[in-house]
Amino acid sequence: MSTNFIIQKLESIEKMLKQQSLLKKEVLTSREAAIYLGLSLSYLYELVSKKTIPAYKPNGGKLYFKRKELYNWMLSKRKASNSEIKEAATQFSAKMGIKSDCKSLDPSQFVPNNGRN
Repeated sequence: MSTNFIIQKLESIEKMLKQQSLLKKEVLTSREAAIYLGLSLSYLYELVSKKTIPAYKPNGGKLYFKRKELYNWMLSKRKASNSEIKEAATQFSAKMGIKSDCKSLDPSQFVPNNGRN
């Protein structure tokens, strides 16, 4: 085995260990939060400045993040699947007494076009 190959493998193992340690920490630094979220540090700062992502800045210094809050933020604003939209349409039709075969409906019919045709 070449020395370069061994160094690459060791760096890969080191990276995985760092990522695993992030899962054990409750509070993350900006750099750790960016790694955890898979974002660049500059984009993380942009999200913080827009107040899109929860962050803490004690004494006006460094930024800190609660890992659980980041996890919840990542899972926010869930998009429904086509089958969930069809099921909701079926339930709504039944509730309103409308007889309709929702199996033939296209979910895109229910998305507003904002005045575009």
